[in-house]
Amino acid sequence: MSRFPVLLQDEPKTPPAPGKKWQKVTVAENGQEVEKWIEVDAAATETWPARSEMRLLNHALPRVDGPTKVTGAAQYAHDMRAPGMVYARFLRCPKPAAKILSIDTADALKLPRVVAADSLNVERTSYLGQPIAVVAAETPDAAEDALRALRVEYGELGWVLTHERALADGAPQVFDKKPKEGESPSNRVAERKRGDRDASRAAVEAAPFWTEQIYSLPVQHHACLETHGLMVDFRGGTEAVVHASTQGTFTVHGDAAEALGLPGASVRANVQHMGGGFGSKFGLGVEGQWACELSKRLKRPVHLLLTRADEFLFAGNRSGAVQKLAGGMAADGTLLGLSAEVDKLGGVGSGSYPMQPYVYKVGQSYCAVSRVHTNTDSARAMRAPGHPQASFGIESLIDELAYAAGLDLLEVRKKNLEDTVYHRQLERAAREIGWFEHPHRSRPGSHQAERAVGIGFAVATWGGGGAPTCQVEIRIQRDGSVTTSCGTQDLGTGTRTYMAAIVAEVLGLPIAAVEARIGSSEYGSANPSGGSTTVASLAPAVLDATFQARARLFELLAPALQTQPESLRIGVDGLLDTGSGRRLDWKQACALLPAEGLRTNGQWKEAFQGRGVHGAQAAKVEVDTLTGHVRVLKMVAVQDCGIPLNRLALESQINGGMIQALSYALFEERILEPWLGAALSADFEGYKLAGTLEMPELVPLIDDADTRQVVIGMSEAAIVPGHSAIANAVHNACGVRVRDLPLTSDKVLMALEKLRTQS
Repeated sequence: MSRFPVLLQDEPKTPPAPGKKWQKVTVAENGQEVEKWIEVDAAATETWPARSEMRLLNHALPRVDGPTKVTGAAQYAHDMRAPGMVYARFLRCPKPAAKILSIDTADALKLPRVVAADSLNVERTSYLGQPIAVVAAETPDAAEDALRALRVEYGELGWVLTHERALADGAPQVFDKKPKEGESPSNRVAERKRGDRDASRAAVEAAPFWTEQIYSLPVQHHACLETHGLMVDFRGGTEAVVHASTQGTFTVHGDAAEALGLPGASVRANVQHMGGGFGSKFGLGVEGQWACELSKRLKRPVHLLLTRADEFLFAGNRSGAVQKLAGGMAADGTLLGLSAEVDKLGGVGSGSYPMQPYVYKVGQSYCAVSRVHTNTDSARAMRAPGHPQASFGIESLIDELAYAAGLDLLEVRKKNLEDTVYHRQLERAAREIGWFEHPHRSRPGSHQAERAVGIGFAVATWGGGGAPTCQVEIRIQRDGSVTTSCGTQDLGTGTRTYMAAIVAEVLGLPIAAVEARIGSSEYGSANPSGGSTTVASLAPAVLDATFQARARLFELLAPALQTQPESLRIGVDGLLDTGSGRRLDWKQACALLPAEGLRTNGQWKEAFQGRGVHGAQAAKVEVDTLTGHVRVLKMVAVQDCGIPLNRLALESQINGGMIQALSYALFEERILEPWLGAALSADFEGYKLAGTLEMPELVPLIDDADTRQVVIGMSEAAIVPGHSAIANAVHNACGVRVRDLPLTSDKVLMALEKLRTQS
C-alpha cells in the first residue's frame, strides 16, 4: 500500500459538529491507501498508560493462539470440510493470449464423481494462465481428471511477456485499443509526472559528480503458504457460511452474500486463521465468485482453493520496475539533481510506484512514471507496494555518487535526510553492524580478494495510520470471565494477543483471563488488513471499549459497596475503594454485577493512534569472488512505531521484513520463456525462496527513542530497505554494482570479470 496515498477530497468547507474536528485518515481499499476526511472527537479524556507503568503492553508476550497453531488445532480455509462437499478446480489457458473458439465439457461430465463443468465464457484471454473453465467433483482427483477431459479449441494471438518485447517496434498490443490521433499503438501508458524535467536534468549535469543508470527489479510473488480460496457452505437454504483465506472478513462477507443472492444477515464469513496474504487477498476474486456460483447451483458446499500453479499464474504479484535514474551530487555530498523515468511492469494491471525522490531530499527533481503492459496476470498490492522498487533505485544511485565523490556512505545519507529520526536510526544500525570499524567506508573493497566483506545501508518510510472502521465489544460476566470481540482478521501478526493484552492491562488482569474473539462477520465491523492499518484502527477501539468497561464496572459496583464510582480503582490487586480502604479480588467484584453482566462497545479514537514511521537497515555480506556467490552475514533493522504493544511480535515482524527482503535481493524472480510463452517458475522448485541455510544473524531493534504515545502500524516498512542494503553491501565489498535484481552468482561473476578487464 503506497506511502503516498490517493487524496479523494479536499478538506470539508463546512464546520464540524460540536465537540468534533475534521481529521484526514487513511483507509485500505483493495490494498491501496486512500485518504478521506472524517469527523472525530476533538479531544480524548483518557490515553494509553505510561510506558513505564505498563505490565503487559510494551513487553514480550507469547501469542495467545500459539499453542493452537503449533499443535495443528488451528483451522484454515483449506481445512474446512462439510457433508456433501465438492472440490472445484480451474482450467488455465496455456497461452499468453488466445481466442477461445470452443470448450467442450461433455466428456468431463461423463466421468465418475464429476458434478459440474463450465466454461467461464472468456472469448479472448489476455494473460498467461488466465482461467477459462471450472469443474467440480466429489474428490480432488476426480476434479483433476475432469480438467484433463475438457476439450478446448484455441485461436492463437500475438503476445508479449517481457518489458523489451512489449516496447519493440510492431509488438502485439496487450489491449486492443485505438491510439489517439497522431499516436502509434504502444503497450506503454504514461501515468504521472512531477517536477521540471529540464531544470532537473540541468542540475544533474552541472554537478561535479553525476551518473545515469538503469536499475531494474523483477516480478516477485507473494508466495503465501496458504493459497487463495474459500469453502462456501451453502445447501440451498436461507443461510450460508463462507470460510475464507482473506485479508478482509467483511469484504468477503458482502461480496459472497451478493453472489449467493442472500441478504447480508444470512451469510457468515469465517476467518479464524489464514496463511498469509501480503496484500494479495482482498475480495472474493474469480475463485470466490465461482465457489458461490457452484454452491448456489449444486446446493452443496464447495471447496475451491487454488493450486500452487494457479497461485503463481493468476493470483497477483509485486510489479517489476525499470528505472532510468540520473543523479548529481556536490562535493560535500548534497544531492543537487535527480531525473527519473520509471516503467512499472504490472502485467495487465498497473503496478505500483510512489515517485522519486524516495525519502531523500534533492535540490531539483523530476519523475515520470509509466506502466508497460505485458500478457501476464495483473499485479496486486504486495507489502509496501512500490516502495521496495523506489528504494532500490535511489539507494543504489546514492552509493554510486558517494563513491565517485569519495564520501562516507553513512554521512552522505544523513546529509540528505531532513528528518533527523533517520540520523539516529542509521547511526544505531551502523554501530550494530560494525561500520565504524569497517575498512572501506568511502570506497569499495578490492575485487582481487578471494572473499570480500561489505556493508550497505538503506532507509524506509510508511504511513501506518488508522481509520474509524472497527467496532469492539467487551463483555464481563458475573463469574469474572472477560471477552473482547471484533470481526477483524489476523494475518499472522498477533491480533488476538494485543486485543487481550490491552483489556488485561487496563483491568489489572493476566492476559490469560481475557478471551479475544475475531474472524467472524457476526462480530463488530472491521477494516480489511492492508497498509499496516489494522493495529492503528483496531487497538484504539479496544482501548475505548476497555475504558468504557472499567467506567461501567465502577458505576454498577458503587451502590453495592456504598461508595461513589470515582472512589474506585482497579489493578493487579483487584478492586479498591479508596474511601473505605475495602478491597475485593476480581471475581468477588464481578459477583456483584447484575445477572447479565456488563457490555460495552468501543469505537476508534483518533488520539489513540498516529501515522508515519521510519526505518533504517544495514546489511553485511561476504562475496566469494571465485564463484560470485553472495552470502548475507548479518542484517540490522531499527524501526519505530510509537507504543510497541507486543515487543516479541514486533521483533518478529521486523525479522520477517528482513527475511523477505533478503529473499527478494538474492533469489526471487518470475521466469518466463518469452518466445514459447511458457512459465518456468510456477512452483516452488522453479521459484526460489530463501531458506534456513540462507538466514544470517538478524538483529531487530525497536527504536525506543520514539516516545510518541500512540500506536502505529509498521510491518510494511520493515520489508522496504533490506534488499537495497544488501545490493549496496555487495558493491561495498568488491566494487561490483549489480543493477538488476536478484543478485545471482552469474551476474556478480560477469560484473567481476568486467572489473578485472578494466583494471
